[in-house]
Amino acid sequence: MPARISSLNLISEPAWWHKLLLTPLDKLLGIAKMDKLYQVHHMAGLSKEAFADKLLEIQGIDIRHSEALLEQIPAEGPVVIASNHPFGGIEGVILARLISQKRPDLQVFANRALKVFSELEDYFIFTNPLKPNDPKNAPSIRQALRHVKQGNALLIFPAGRVSYYQSTYKSIVEHDWNKLVYSLTQKANAQFMPIFVQGFNRPLFYRLGRIYYRFRLLMLARELLANQNRTIQIDCGRAIKLPTLADQAQGAALARALSYANDSRWDYAWPADTVTSHKVLADPVPPAQLLKELQGLPAEQALATVGEFTVYWSMQSQTPKIVDEIAMLRERVFRMHNEGSGEPRDTDHFDATYTHLYVWHNTKQRIIGAYRMGRTDELQVDNGLEGLYLHKMFQFAPDFVNRQQPCLEMGRSFIIPEYQRSPQGLFMLWRGIGEFANAFPQYRVLYGTVSISKLYRPQSVSIIEHGLIDAPEHVTPRTHFPFALHPQLESYDDKFGLRDVVEDFLRCLEADGKGLPVLAKQYQKLGAKFHALGIDTSFNHTPGLLLSVDLRQIPERVQKRYLGKVLSD
Repeated sequence: MPARISSLNLISEPAWWHKLLLTPLDKLLGIAKMDKLYQVHHMAGLSKEAFADKLLEIQGIDIRHSEALLEQIPAEGPVVIASNHPFGGIEGVILARLISQKRPDLQVFANRALKVFSELEDYFIFTNPLKPNDPKNAPSIRQALRHVKQGNALLIFPAGRVSYYQSTYKSIVEHDWNKLVYSLTQKANAQFMPIFVQGFNRPLFYRLGRIYYRFRLLMLARELLANQNRTIQIDCGRAIKLPTLADQAQGAALARALSYANDSRWDYAWPADTVTSHKVLADPVPPAQLLKELQGLPAEQALATVGEFTVYWSMQSQTPKIVDEIAMLRERVFRMHNEGSGEPRDTDHFDATYTHLYVWHNTKQRIIGAYRMGRTDELQVDNGLEGLYLHKMFQFAPDFVNRQQPCLEMGRSFIIPEYQRSPQGLFMLWRGIGEFANAFPQYRVLYGTVSISKLYRPQSVSIIEHGLIDAPEHVTPRTHFPFALHPQLESYDDKFGLRDVVEDFLRCLEADGKGLPVLAKQYQKLGAKFHALGIDTSFNHTPGLLLSVDLRQIPERVQKRYLGKVLSD
């Protein structure tokens, strides 16, 4: 079938006189040239796969990151794959062809404009995006939902129109996404996978669109033909289950923001590590020497015993060998997260003045995890704020809690790899904190940083920063995190807030699907206030999220679960 603009249903069913008027526009708008291409290259009657391959070959389209896209697509099960719409045609052909290589069950919910090529129709469920509430779209919506519910893959362009210049953002961006993209995932219990296609149409396309938006539709054929000998990059995230939200408009906005979160123009690289080599770790301290120091501690410094574990506290002057062992284990664990000092042990002069809390495995006679705690009232007596480790990272105003009352500055926490998947180590550390607070009732507020490993993408760290920080008063990072949040994520944050969806962004952005650090989640459960994100320049420039917890504000049931008892005032 020859390509003709009169054959398209872009606005509504054309009357015969519309066809007479539109036919002369074939040459002006590039349809005649498209038809010539169609005839010269003998594309009529090809299979959809062969047709798509031929079109991309003729146009000289080179696709970047196609392997990464195919790797992320779930091999089976219901999935809604959603993409931005930068060009208006060629990206539909590219994505349909690529995705169908892994998911032959793919259907594309698309603009009727793509009916111009009948050979491709088997890919598509056609709709009219200009009239999203048109009852005539109902059959196509039902077909799409049925397709996904049957365990298949669906590709959708939820903006329903090509990206255009928006004065609000002073850039070319997507229209708001249709709620359909979210409702399909919820009704079909499907995974959601976001895609961001890089690129723009020619300037004339956007200039005409600012005069009258329907001109963009009439220019699509010319823009498709203009995509010659160019590289088109496809960025994508991991498929995830979207959270259940009461507001479908928010769900659609979240899906759109996830697409923009994968825009590789905002995918910065971390600065070079300050630690470029690692010395051999120090030898473990013989268990007999560790046990001898434990047995020499006053009985009250054994805070709690549960099963095979006992949690202790001590000062370095009491247990130098134990602190050496802790420092070696810290370095071992921190190196796994691209942190650490590179030295045989992770240690500094603060080890001599801070209190060490650690979990001892009584049967295996080994330390499995530890915290370093600073008693701020004592540490500031002689040296003021210089006595606090985190004074190097943050400027604390007089109104910050550590200058108002005695606090415990928490840091340098770790659990050895063998126990990181077990709840025992973290539980015992928190049980020890609770017992220590009961033994020293002047300490009712904890504060400290959670290290955000540079194994996270910078965009993820920016999302953590904007999503979690809720009490930024009275403290300022000395070295700020330098990477900005994508403007479209800022827009989502302004309207809906990122806090409740940080985990969803991380699971989508991170190659291994990791969410928030375990310790950050733990503090969230305790009702932590997050104050600032700073860079620890003495710890391989690792980002640290500053937070505080008032133990008196933790619900009683949580105190009993994590701290062992309800704390007295």
